[in-house]
Amino acid sequence: MDFSSKLLENAVNEVSRLPGIGKRTALRLVLHLLKQPKEHTKFLADALQHLRNDIKTCEKCHNISDTLLCDICQNPKRNAEIVCVVEDIRDVMAIESTSQYKGLYHVLGGKISPIEGIGPQNLQIDSLVEKIAKGEVKELIFALSSTMEGDTTNFYIFKQIEKFDITTSTIARGISVGDELEYADEVTLGRSIVNRIPFAQSLKA
Repeated sequence: MDFSSKLLENAVNEVSRLPGIGKRTALRLVLHLLKQPKEHTKFLADALQHLRNDIKTCEKCHNISDTLLCDICQNPKRNAEIVCVVEDIRDVMAIESTSQYKGLYHVLGGKISPIEGIGPQNLQIDSLVEKIAKGEVKELIFALSSTMEGDTTNFYIFKQIEKFDITTSTIARGISVGDELEYADEVTLGRSIVNRIPFAQSLKA
């Protein structure tokens, strides 16, 4: 792809670094920005800059937040004795959109994947075990995607906490095996949360 401007080429190269964005799509986006009033581009740049500089991680559940405690953890109407284990904020948003879950979350920040060099030490698993050891949690819901990595992570956590007096469950398999949580429709995901099954039972399936 030949560019008439080095500035244009640099902008396209940077935008194309985003996941799912090829050079042609990046060019279309950059040209769109050039057609907009300059203040629109500034608004976008400022929003991204503030995101990088000011975003925080909830010190309790590790969700992305504007404050030290996210809105969900601060909400007194949530059931703090039920914790749903998810991979990242996209899964929190997906479950919240169902309006079927009233507990708290624990965001791992990924899944165990030896191929990608991600082990238990790279995830927020120790803090989850500590939370359970303190007796703060009565039920733990595994809501990772039904993939090999998701199942491996679920089983690893299950083995870490099986000595504690806690109920473990997993979302019902209304979510197809191999599917990512964020792509499930709200009705199916909501039913999977409500109709969750004991985790030990899922191991026999």
